[in-house]
Amino acid sequence: MNAALTDRVRAMDRPIAFQGRVGAYSDLACRAAFPGCATLPCTSFADAIEAVHDGRAALAMLACENTLVGRVPDIHALLPDSGLHLVGEHFQRIEHCLLGVPGTRIEQVRRLHTHPVAMGQVRRLIAELGLEPVVQFDTAGAAELVAGWARPEEAAIASSLAAELHGLAVLRRNVEDAAHNTTRFYVAAAEPCTPARGAADAMTTILFRVRNVPAALYKALGGFATNGVNMTRIESYMLDGTFAVSQFLLDVEGHPEDPALAGALEELGFFSDRLSILGCYTRSPFRRP
Repeated sequence: MNAALTDRVRAMDRPIAFQGRVGAYSDLACRAAFPGCATLPCTSFADAIEAVHDGRAALAMLACENTLVGRVPDIHALLPDSGLHLVGEHFQRIEHCLLGVPGTRIEQVRRLHTHPVAMGQVRRLIAELGLEPVVQFDTAGAAELVAGWARPEEAAIASSLAAELHGLAVLRRNVEDAAHNTTRFYVAAAEPCTPARGAADAMTTILFRVRNVPAALYKALGGFATNGVNMTRIESYMLDGTFAVSQFLLDVEGHPEDPALAGALEELGFFSDRLSILGCYTRSPFRRP
């Protein structure tokens, strides 16, 4: 994470809010991005956002997409009206561990507990060991349950941090089906932390809704091509329970005041009913070749 943001968080002396239990992958992401800073577990993304609003947290670490399962839907619904500014991004490698009570042998395990997304990422392990999958609300919560039951036939898929916090043994590491399993997080704050105009590593996240006219999306996005702006992500989702109106979330490289991105935004605005910048922030080093 960039030094200016890290210094600001430490000066505020407040924790970083995340959705999930202590030991969840979002908790791990907070600790990796801001070493030494306290974390604040929240029951939902909305609660994590509210913790920043009411001053209980300096930042919110919000999962937005994963290389295996795609986008995180709740974030798309919450971000536009959250009132927060995106001030950073973080990429967290997801390394699933098979956890059991100390002394457990793998052949004793009969049931596997974890979050449904994590369950879908360890199908090979389930088939290999012939386990019964049992869906739980959270990876760290599954680890907590297994620790409380203290039965060798019950195991959890969670992080090594969850094992450490709940006194479980790591029976096998890196049991995920795909080695590239990575989750991207938006870092949100009450106040912006915008890099300087012209910064080579600036990233901007944009929310827009195109006008209901023929070829509006084609023309709106054309400005990014003609101005040489690199687009790294675009997501669309329906609004107001209809199939007639789509909203788009867009990540692009550059600063809104740079000539290239400013020109692209001008063209985008002409063909949009709604256009807002959710944040301009420093790109993660993870993106570098």
